[in-house]
Amino acid sequence: MVGFLAAPASAAPTDTTTVTFEVEVGTLDIDAPATADLGSGAPGSTITGQLGAVTVTDSRGAADASWVASVTASVFQTGGGTPAETVLPEEIDYWSGPATATTGTGTFTPGQVNAAAAEPLSSVTPVTAFTHTGGTGGNTATWNPTLIVNVPLDSIAGIYTGTVTHSVA
Repeated sequence: MVGFLAAPASAAPTDTTTVTFEVEVGTLDIDAPATADLGSGAPGSTITGQLGAVTVTDSRGAADASWVASVTASVFQTGGGTPAETVLPEEIDYWSGPATATTGTGTFTPGQVNAAAAEPLSSVTPVTAFTHTGGTGGNTATWNPTLIVNVPLDSIAGIYTGTVTHSVA
C-alpha cells in the first residue's frame, strides 16, 4: 500500500479586490416654497409679505462656482381676468434681503439688500434675486424674499393667484 501525504494548504502572499464606485454629476438647483399667502389689503394700499426660504444648492464641484438666481412673475388674477381683476407683475416689488444661511467659499450677494432697493417683477425680464461669485466646490445660499404688492386703485375684491418663478444658472 502506497500512502499519499497531503500537502498543507498555503495562502497566497497577496490578493486583489476590484473596487468600483460612481461619482455622480453635480447639479445646480433652486428650491422655493410651493405656496405663499401675502395677506390682504384694500385697493390703493400695499400688501407686504415674505415668500419663505429660497435655497440654491450648488453641488457641481466647479473650479469657479459662480451662479445667478433670478425671479419672474406671472399676472395675478381673480375672476375672469378683466383689467380690474388682474395685478400685473410690474405692480409687485421684490427684494431678496440678505442671506439667512450660506455654506462654501466665494461672495454671496443679494439682488436687493433692503426694501429701498426693491425692484418691480416682470413676466419677461428676470430680476436678479441673488448671486454667488468665485469660490470653488459646493456651496449653498438661502434667503427669505419679500414681495410688496402695490394694489391698483381699480382692483375688485377677490383672492388673486399667480406664480413667482425663481431660477438659477
